[in-house]
Amino acid sequence: MARKFLYIVAFLTALVIAAAIVFRIWGNELIRWRFVPGVSFEARAPLPANAYDEPGMWFARPGVKEDAASWTPAGYKATAGQAAVFFIHPTSYLERDHWNAPLDDKEANDRTRLFLRGQASAFNAAGDIWAPRYRQATFGSFLTTAPDAGRALDVAYRDVTQAFDVFLREIGPRRPIVLAGHSQGALHLMRLLKERIAGTPLAERVVAAYVVGWPISRTADLPALGLPECTGAAQRGCILSWQSFAEPADPTLILDTFDRTTGLTGQPRRGTRIVCTNPLTGTADATAPASANKGTLFPAQDLSGATVEAGKVPARCAGRGFLLIGEAPQLGPYVLPGNNFHVYDYALFWANIRADVARRLAAR
Repeated sequence: MARKFLYIVAFLTALVIAAAIVFRIWGNELIRWRFVPGVSFEARAPLPANAYDEPGMWFARPGVKEDAASWTPAGYKATAGQAAVFFIHPTSYLERDHWNAPLDDKEANDRTRLFLRGQASAFNAAGDIWAPRYRQATFGSFLTTAPDAGRALDVAYRDVTQAFDVFLREIGPRRPIVLAGHSQGALHLMRLLKERIAGTPLAERVVAAYVVGWPISRTADLPALGLPECTGAAQRGCILSWQSFAEPADPTLILDTFDRTTGLTGQPRRGTRIVCTNPLTGTADATAPASANKGTLFPAQDLSGATVEAGKVPARCAGRGFLLIGEAPQLGPYVLPGNNFHVYDYALFWANIRADVARRLAAR
């Protein structure tokens, strides 16, 4: 019996090793196979003109019940700051049966609320947070250059702009604005900066734009966004952006797509450097030790909450502009191939982001 047990253990060990080898060699291809939709794009009509007048079309805004963005860990409070924050949530729809998420998809909406707790909450001392529902493009849209992926993103962006118009109307003409997003939300924020803010009076009201978890080419994108890269820790009216990797880092999955695309200026992105803000310093291309980290959010195992622990995670900008965080911290199981800590871009530096927006808001 003991020998039989050892045979089973040996077999299972070999199976795990084989699976690891397969994933290492064909991991990116397997991910594309699993998530890219196998159906044709379905055209979506615009939302009704008054859609975002309804509180139910927002995950967060003043007056919304169960506002996940107002969550804080022990020792912190959401306060009534002077700014208005427009936050565009990341991709939470993972299915292959639609290119765009239905607004009532429960799993996607539950994931979005978790993201708001771990991401948008960093801004809830700066001011009211407005986070719209939108018909986001599915995760697989970012793993292919098929035209349907672009169509799906256009649908999502159209919803975001409609929500943004209501946000501007409701906050009035004078309040300072903080713009923030992550992943797909950061992509839509880039387009919003280019098409709706660059070269307009709105740009003068922007305290900062946190375009996190999406690569911005310094030469092919940044000049079209109308705001400069943040180079000073107390600088206002600028853009912060980073993508987090533990070491050894392999950003191949990102660069494969990035290098095949054209930037917002019309220039190719291939080989260009990427904007890298170190959130521990609030400056570009910087290096900082773990002691500079004011607090990382460590989620509970059941994701019911999180604790803040300072001094755990360092950060340095390296290579073409990726943010390296040293040895992988134990934040949870959602690390992507290549040691990509994309899901945790905000959680890794939560307390520093909170301090960063407060510092920029106080600057004149």
